[in-house]
Amino acid sequence: MSEQFSSSEQQARLEMVKLGASFFQRGYATGSAGNLSLLLEDGNLLATPTGSCLGELDGDRLSKVTLEGEWISGDKPSKEIAFHRALYLNNPDCKAVVHLHSHYLTALSCLQGLDSENCIRPFTPYVVMRVGDVPVVPYYKPGDQRLADDLAQLAGKYRAFLLANHGPVVVGKSLREAADNTEELEETARLMFTLGDRAIRYLTDSEVAELRSR
Repeated sequence: MSEQFSSSEQQARLEMVKLGASFFQRGYATGSAGNLSLLLEDGNLLATPTGSCLGELDGDRLSKVTLEGEWISGDKPSKEIAFHRALYLNNPDCKAVVHLHSHYLTALSCLQGLDSENCIRPFTPYVVMRVGDVPVVPYYKPGDQRLADDLAQLAGKYRAFLLANHGPVVVGKSLREAADNTEELEETARLMFTLGDRAIRYLTDSEVAELRSR
């Protein structure tokens, strides 16, 4: 990296570039779809720029913005930074956000009749342990302020969300945690489509409660 950053910010930039490339190379992101962000030690946000490909991020050109939305440096941030900010401002445990248009979760987001309070009924323990319930946010066009408003209302209660006809949003205490949890959700959605209309042995309420007590 050519610019001078603190050691912690330089590490954060390198991690975002690395994870973005990993998502892209393994097919979790295509073209310029999706965006990542994390909370820096100085209280500002580091985010992927508008129109950027997660497989070709440049650490020096990542967007840096304040929690109030002021663009500080780097390339122009994605218009979707508004809903990222809503999550940070309304969940003190949120230190990073991953938003992808990954194949199976985006397909799930397009289905009618999803349970708006939890679109993934537990049938393996892993989503329960990692993220818990996954509510569905109604469809709004990308960048719509109502998307940020709805996520702000939900932010304090959940760690993952499914944007209708759009894709997943996952928060974490680190970018790595948010990335790992996003992959767990994507794998669960893939299992859902693989199982199709076969009879599924869902976890019982007591089994779910036991997992949540861990």
